[in-house]
This record gives sequence, structure tokens and C-alpha cells, in this order.
Amino acid sequence: MADTEAPKTTTIDADENSPVEEVRLTVSTTDDPSLPVWTFRMWFLGILSCVILSFLNTFFNYRTEPLIISMISVQVATLPIGRFMAAVLPSKEFNVLGFGFSFNPGPFNMKEHVLISIFANAGSAFGSGSAYAVGIVNIIRAFYHRKISFIASWILVITTQVLGYGWAGVLRKYVVDPAQMWWPSSLVQVSLFRALHETDESSSRMTRAKFFIIALICSFSWYIIPGYLFTTLSSLSILCLVFPKSITAQQIGSGMKGLGLLSFTADWSVIASYLGSPLVTPFFAIVNVYIGFVSIMYILIPIAYWGFNTYMAKTFPIFSSHLFDKHGQTYNVSAIVNQDFEIDMPQYENIGQIHMSMFFALTYGIGFAAVVSTLTHVALFNGREIMNQYRASTKSKMDIHTKLMKKYKDIPNWWFYLLVSASFVLSLVLCIFMRDEVQMPWWGLVLSCIMAFAFTLPISVITATTNQTPGLNIITEYFMGVIYPGRPIANVTFKTYGYISMTQAISFLNDFKLGHYMKIPPRSMFLVQFIGTIVAGTVNISVAWWLLNTVENICQDHLLPPGSPWTCPGDRVFYDASVIWGLVGPKRIFGSLGPYGALNWFFLGGFLGPVVIYLIHKAFPKQKWIKYINLPVILGSCAMMPPATAVNYNSWVFTGTIFNFFVLKYRKNWWQKYNYVLSAALDAGLAFMGILLYFSLSMWDVGLSWWGTQGEHCPLATCPMAKGVAADGCPII
Repeated sequence: MADTEAPKTTTIDADENSPVEEVRLTVSTTDDPSLPVWTFRMWFLGILSCVILSFLNTFFNYRTEPLIISMISVQVATLPIGRFMAAVLPSKEFNVLGFGFSFNPGPFNMKEHVLISIFANAGSAFGSGSAYAVGIVNIIRAFYHRKISFIASWILVITTQVLGYGWAGVLRKYVVDPAQMWWPSSLVQVSLFRALHETDESSSRMTRAKFFIIALICSFSWYIIPGYLFTTLSSLSILCLVFPKSITAQQIGSGMKGLGLLSFTADWSVIASYLGSPLVTPFFAIVNVYIGFVSIMYILIPIAYWGFNTYMAKTFPIFSSHLFDKHGQTYNVSAIVNQDFEIDMPQYENIGQIHMSMFFALTYGIGFAAVVSTLTHVALFNGREIMNQYRASTKSKMDIHTKLMKKYKDIPNWWFYLLVSASFVLSLVLCIFMRDEVQMPWWGLVLSCIMAFAFTLPISVITATTNQTPGLNIITEYFMGVIYPGRPIANVTFKTYGYISMTQAISFLNDFKLGHYMKIPPRSMFLVQFIGTIVAGTVNISVAWWLLNTVENICQDHLLPPGSPWTCPGDRVFYDASVIWGLVGPKRIFGSLGPYGALNWFFLGGFLGPVVIYLIHKAFPKQKWIKYINLPVILGSCAMMPPATAVNYNSWVFTGTIFNFFVLKYRKNWWQKYNYVLSAALDAGLAFMGILLYFSLSMWDVGLSWWGTQGEHCPLATCPMAKGVAADGCPII
């Protein structure tokens, strides 16, 4: 049956059309203000989707392969449900307090659908899954084995998620209303909404809804094999099986602890975790990521490890997110933390400096370069364009989309002022009256907010015009580590307020641009974002609290049984960052007192790299391919490693190439109709089976123990190559 929302056409003046071609080709220039948005269907499906997504993303965040259920999954899954509700709910109108109300005001429309999707995605910045601040609670309880109250945890999560909304609202007129601020990522969502609602499926042999159900059942049924019966299929290395006694072969072949050559997976959670679904990532982006991955993983790492033994690399595993002492043993962090939850300097001097695996150290250096190169690249290749667009945005007439949005009541600025004031006051209460739990003084909160606010406008403009978002995480933790060292939780709290409040502000603005293109009433957008964030944050911390109290030895990979999924790889990296930047401090790691001072040269390399590419481009202007060398993308390709591993990247690239190159090229009609649907169904089927397995088996310690459930069988991949270094389960060379 064809959707009631058929595509419309209209004639508009040339100067009213968008100046951006991609927007002209993608976004409808019509609107129907009579379409209802405050419907029972929107509230019911929106809140339900928000709760389910928040639960699932937090639940899976603790697992070795943390699946992220994205907004696209909600877009696809709620469409048939919304249409079903429109078909069966009573259409009778009721009178409630003088207002007319109906459970079924008409066909399920696109505006309801947009609000449902934004509702579900409200709690995570750019689809990142669980609230970032939950990581602070995890490392306090699971890694440092200290206490934090639930109320302090809740305030930390909610305020860091909401704080950025206030100043984002003030900046809307600069980065949402102007046509030149076009937010490229929002066009993907616009395209999908229009494809779902404006396509006539009456002549199709199989509707999207039917295909979704079939694919979901298949995904649900299959996951019991890699998720429970044969978990080795999550990462199976051929080299480890062929060379069971070779350290080098297993370092090269292990997909989880090595370079991942000839390793493969049959587990969708491995393919889609960390990098998201490869089915919704454009092929050119996949190629850029893989170029960076290959350059780092298969060129730089082998040269640094086997070639030059850089930073005593062979004393430690080739790929690990753990911290080590100079003898190659896991660093006893607990021994250098005193009763006041600060660094114990005599103990630190006794144990010695902290060391990292070659890969972990190199990823920090590359992270330094990536942050600076993004700013340099954008300034050189996009700077003039951004400035011209920004100047034009302050002078040009309204385009058709802004003109259509003027029909709706705008959001009063005092809503945003009240929101930012309330969030800031609540944050002050946390930092003053619960300082013993979060360590950060009130002036740290003020500094983090100033830093976040100062960066929000320029980075919003960069994101709105180039689709690149420089992160503040390294900058914030480096800054706080220098001025307030020795306190790990203060450092990550400062980072979260400074980095995530800015990221949430940009996410809020990005959603507002989506609503702008889809002609959603601004007040509806604001309330859905705000309520969704509160609901999602509450569910995030509640699920985290439940798992931390019920899963024995959660996040302690050395205490968990082999093959246990509760290893918390993301939180392990977050914990290590708190030790490096907060407890020990950058001066004793990357400064004059540390072993990794040379990594600071990556800042200079990140600055000069785009300059060199830009000069070459100017010297050879006819070579058009030069300007497509995007150093920030190449350097940032491994930003998720660790905790992501080689098998995640290889399987992601392989799957993405199949669907977004071969299928798109040779079966375009199939791809247009079913590609996004398949991605959502794979996510949903895996999530439902994962939850079922946990509540029916794992929660009651009902497991299998045989060769196929003992991991990837690469025990030697974590062994050092240096002579005379002893490690558990490793032969001494």
C-alpha cells in the first residue's frame, strides 16, 4: 500500500532556494503545518524507543563487542509499528480538560516519525550509545573499587548531557537558521525518511516491513551460535591455529590482541561494534578509514615494534590497552593510590614509571596529530568557504526552509537560559557538596564550561559545513592534568564537562537542523530532546548500577572466566586515561619526567601535515586528487583503537565494501530499498537474542565449556618478545 505522503512539488523563487546543491537535491521545499505531531503514537513509541535503546546500548557497552543500536534502527523499526497503530487504534475524539484528543488522529506521518527517532537518540551525542559520564561511575566502582552514590552518579550523567543544550539554543540563529550552515550528516536522515515515506511499495514483491521481519528473525536465530554455542566464531584466527607455539605468528594473526591478518568473524556484533554499521557508511569513507588503518596497523606498528623496538616495545604485548611497569608486568595502579584517592608519590617512585604497549602509545601520538590536523586542514582547505558562508549567513535572505519554519512558534530564549542555569547550579552542588565523590573543585567546573562554550560556535560551524567535528577530549584531559595532577576522577570529570557538554550542544544543533529540514515545530523538537535526554540518562545510570551490582568481577578481565563477555573494553581505556592524565599526570608520562615526551612532536606533525598537502595541491593544481587527501580522516581512522581491534576493522571494511560498492553498483534497486532495513534488522535481532541469552542463561551461570567457547585460541599473542621477560602463560625467550 502506498504511503499517504506522496512527494509534492512547488515553484519557488531562485533566491529562496538553498545555495547548497546537496540540500536542493535532498530536502523537500513543501510543508503541511496541519500534520499532527503531539500524538499518542509519538509519545508512546518515542518514550518506548528511548528506554529500549538506552537499556540496550548501556547493556552492550560492558561487553567485549559493544553493539550500538543506532537511530537508523529506530527509523526502520518504528515505521511499520506506527502504521499498525494508525490502522487499529480508535479514531474517536475525547475531551480532556477542554482539549480535544484522539488516540488516532489520522495516518502515521513523517513528522511523528522524525520526533520518535530524535526522542530515541536524544541521550547519546551523534549516536554514541550510552551517556559518556557513565564511564566515570564504572571506573570508580569496577576499577578503583571506590564508592560513589547513586544520586551523585545521576547528577553527573544528567548535567553533563543537558548543560550544552543551553548555549546551543543561544547559537541556533548562527548555525541552524542560515542556509549556508547545511549540516551534511542530517541529509542522510532526511533521505532515509523520505525514502521510507514517499516510496510506493504497491508493486513490490516484498515490502520493507516484511523484509525487516524476515531478516530480524534470521539475525535473532543466528546469534545464538556466536553468542553462546560457538563463541570462537566471534574471532577465529587461521594463523593461531596453524602456529599454536609461535609468538610472532599469533601476534600477527590474532584479531583481538594482534594485527588480525587472516582472522575472520561470523558475528554481527563484532562487525558493527565501535565503528557502527558498515551498511550505512559511504564507500569513500570506508576507503579513507582503511587507508589509515593499514598505514598504522600494518606499516607503522611493525616497524616500531619489530624494527626499532621503540620505547622498549618488545618488553610488552604488541597490542594492549593495559598499563605496565618497566619489567613488562601489569602495573599495580592500586598501590600508588592513597587513602585520599590521590597519587601516593613514595609508592610511585618505588614502583617506577608507567609504560604502554607500542600500539597504545602510538595511538596517543596519532590522537595528538589528529586534533591539530583537523583544525589546520579545515582552515586551509575550507577556511575561506566557511568564512564566506558564515558572512553570507548573517546577511542573506531567508531560504525556503527557514521561511517555512517561520510559521511555527519559536522557542523563547529564556527556556535556554533557565536550562543552562539550572544545570550549572546542579553541577555546582555536585562539585561543592559531593566533591569527595568526584574530586573536581568548583573552579574546575567553571573552567570546563568556559572551554566548552568557547569551542562550541567554531566547531559547530566546522561541523555544519565540513561534517568534521574536532574533539576536545585530549585537550581537556591534558589541560586538567597539567594544572591539577594526582586526582584521577577530577580529570575525567573535567574532561566530561568540557568535552561532552560541547558534543551534546553540537548534537542538539544537528538534530535541530534535521527538524528544520523536516519542518518540525521548534518547541516540539526542544521538549522531545530535553525529555528524551532525562529519560535516557536515567535509564543509562540505572542499568549501569544494576550490572555493577550483579555481574561478579565485571570489567576485571584477569578475574573473569575465559570467553566472558563482560570485559568492558571501552571503560578499560577510560580508566587508563584517568591514570595517565589524572593520577600520574601528563608531566610524568608525556612531559620532562616521563618516557613518552617525544610523542608531543605529533602535535607539530599534525599541524604541518595539511600544510604540506595544501602546498603540493597549489603547486600542482591540475592534479585534482591531491585535495582529496584528508589527513584528519586518515589519522582519525584508528581513533577507536583501543578498545576496537583489528578484527573489528577488517570485518567492517569487508562487509561495507560488499554492500556499499558491489551491491550498490550491481544491484542498486535492491540496495535502495533494503540496505538500511537489513542493517536495522541485524542490529535488532542480535540485541533481542543477546538480552534473551543473558536473562535465561548467563545470569544463572549456565554456560558451555568446550574448544569452541574458549576464545580465539591465540594465548601467545599477548606475550612479550624481549629476552628474559616473564609473563603469565608465556615462554621466556
